[in-house]
Amino acid sequence: MTISATQWGSPTATRRALLIHGITMTSNSWEGLAQLLVAEGFFVVAPNLLAHAWRQGNTDYRISAFAEDLRPYFVMDTSYDVIIGHSFGGAVTVSLLPFLPKKKETTVILLDPGLEFTEEQNKMNLNLFLKETANIKPVGVHMAKNPAWSHRDCMLRTLGFSMCNRTAVEVFRQNSPWSFSGLLKKIPLHLKITVLVSDPKFGVGICNLEHIPRDVERLNVRALTGIGHWIQYECPDAIMDAIPLPRAKL
Repeated sequence: MTISATQWGSPTATRRALLIHGITMTSNSWEGLAQLLVAEGFFVVAPNLLAHAWRQGNTDYRISAFAEDLRPYFVMDTSYDVIIGHSFGGAVTVSLLPFLPKKKETTVILLDPGLEFTEEQNKMNLNLFLKETANIKPVGVHMAKNPAWSHRDCMLRTLGFSMCNRTAVEVFRQNSPWSFSGLLKKIPLHLKITVLVSDPKFGVGICNLEHIPRDVERLNVRALTGIGHWIQYECPDAIMDAIPLPRAKL
């Protein structure tokens, strides 16, 4: 397995963050949020998932295989203060929970995670993937459609499509039924999880509040009014607010 990732900040920083991107994206897509984390004293690592950013895929596209592929980021007792997963990356993140060091308190933030899809929704996602990777939209189209995004964000969105191996479509064929919310029904004592859910009126509505288990200790859910699926582009402050930061000394 070849490590493919983007890093920001100093490896000697006292705090570490791991950012897991969604489908048809790349590690570079976290640039804006990563810079905010670096400013707060983090060393940030964002892996490129299988079949993304020119990485070769394989024959196994189960979510568990994507999680297993990230195991090298935890070798030699490597741990993270914060782990953030977006969309498809949210499903990968919850599948990583059993691997996380039990002696390290970790904040996990899921950004509009894709936890539950019906068979019909999964088929729609498959067709949309094939359509968008066959006819990649130029930067200008993303800018016109998403006025809240920066030019950099729009460029990275187009780049992600361009660098995605189309064999990744197998994700939608090999994960049926698509059901991962059950992994949130019992949160280990060393983890605190926050789910940020987009406003279905402002996007595709990947995550439904009904899919998130209720009354679970150490699981917090926040619905973001007026914010679409791309929370890291449209409302990074909501993400930073979910991260425990050292208080200034009085």
